[in-house]
Amino acid sequence: QVQLLESGGGLVQAGGSLRLSCTASGSIFLFNYMGWFRQAPGKERELVAIITNGDAANYAESVKGRFTISRDAAKTTVFLQMNSLKAEDTADYYCQAHKILDAATGSPVTVWGQGTQVTVSS
Repeated sequence: QVQLLESGGGLVQAGGSLRLSCTASGSIFLFNYMGWFRQAPGKERELVAIITNGDAANYAESVKGRFTISRDAAKTTVFLQMNSLKAEDTADYYCQAHKILDAATGSPVTVWGQGTQVTVSS
């Protein structure tokens, strides 16, 4: 079972930048996509950005033009570069790996990291 570990969160002023990393314990090549989600206090978890195995990326409207998702060549680490941060970006950020159909089980597989906290002060 692949495990995901996020890092890079912290406290930053509005307008600043942070880079989150999600490192997998094994290869994430067989996962169809990797994603970053976030959950603010009292709110539901929401999708921030995803990147497919073919490196196609999609973003939530609220972060388009400010956030960039990418992967390293070894496909073991996924990054989320966050620029022009706003107070409303404050949340716990979670990495997810998703496989639509696992060959061994015939079922989808979703793996979550433990999360990393991002706080943006206004």
